[in-house]
Amino acid sequence: MLGKELSSSVDGVVDNIGNLPLDLFAETLQEILVHLQEQRVVDFIETWDKFQRSGINLDQQAVQDIVRLMSFHFRLAAKSNLSADVLISKLTESSRKWSKPMLQLVQRLWIEHGALLHAHQESLSIASIGQLVDMQWKLGMAVSSDSCRSLNSPFISVLLKYMDTSGEMSYKSFEMTVQQFQNFYRQFKEMSSVLETV
Repeated sequence: MLGKELSSSVDGVVDNIGNLPLDLFAETLQEILVHLQEQRVVDFIETWDKFQRSGINLDQQAVQDIVRLMSFHFRLAAKSNLSADVLISKLTESSRKWSKPMLQLVQRLWIEHGALLHAHQESLSIASIGQLVDMQWKLGMAVSSDSCRSLNSPFISVLLKYMDTSGEMSYKSFEMTVQQFQNFYRQFKEMSSVLETV
């Protein structure tokens, strides 16, 4: 998954991180941690502009790759409740080009913020259900069955596409009888009329 998100190799991204002043990298990591807690996206252009003002001449894609790499590892660590030591070992597994000061900085920040981010991720997974992206349905006719009691009965097959809280696309499919689908339709119609009054 991470390979698709980055425009260059992980080693190339880590090389770029190694060229950053420690205080600028610390500021970038803190911004990423805050944005993950607030479920917002880091503004790559603003971060790139900050890098330019600090004399770091990386293109926008390189800055975006740095933010994506660190966001990926922080999200993974938060979801899996990884300790700072395990996070550092995951980083060194992904690339041997990490400098010791950069790893120490990541470790220190994760010790300070990791538990809070993990608790936040846990509360999101409990409280959030994601976002419906698409719904498709089709009418079918049962012509064979293990139970044989619903042969030649129409049914509705529904496929839901939704985005979970981490941004991953998922699919759920289910079947309903025509009566269940009509009830489903009435409930959606009621929701739509309520939303029109808001």
